[in-house]
Amino acid sequence: MPPKAKFTKEQIVDVAVQVTREKGIDAVTAREMGNALGVSTRPVFTWFPTIDALRQAVHARAKELFRGYIQRGMESDPLPFRGVGAQYIRFAREEPKLYALLFLSGDRYGAEGSAMETLRETQALTRPSIMQVYQLDAESADRYHRSMWLMSAGIATLIVTGGCHWSEEEISRILAHVSLSYRLACKELPGFPSDSFDSEAAFRSLLGMD
Repeated sequence: MPPKAKFTKEQIVDVAVQVTREKGIDAVTAREMGNALGVSTRPVFTWFPTIDALRQAVHARAKELFRGYIQRGMESDPLPFRGVGAQYIRFAREEPKLYALLFLSGDRYGAEGSAMETLRETQALTRPSIMQVYQLDAESADRYHRSMWLMSAGIATLIVTGGCHWSEEEISRILAHVSLSYRLACKELPGFPSDSFDSEAAFRSLLGMD
């Protein structure tokens, strides 16, 4: 009978996630895992056929953690997307290496964690509340979500890459400005919610160029 594995599969993933948090996903190697576990690499390959398979498990765990942030955002703020946007950015601030794994690593670990996949997931979550609170149809609600998501994703990426030093309060105001601007445009510009308005004419009118 083969000896019982010293580490469970979950424990191996836990250690690999911690290595990723500290050094990034590329640091999850057989040697690094052996050092982190304090043993040979045998426990890793007891559960995972390759290091890439272990990295995919880390990716799945990171996605699970990210979804927890988004769910807390949905529960913490009654205004559409404000809580979700704040939590999206908080994940980037608190888990920069995991954010990079999910959203800045291309398709190395599958489309499941891609930015566009996340856009679709959060869109489905927030659509009902956006429709109800802002009195928009589904298509217009999705356009609102897209605008807010792009702003949140941009700020989050700047944080992870070291290009953003705004405080949470400043970021909250930025999101509020974008959200209010979008809603006012929906109310005051005919065709704006359905994306059928004449943007050139709207700008000329706004700037008094008519």
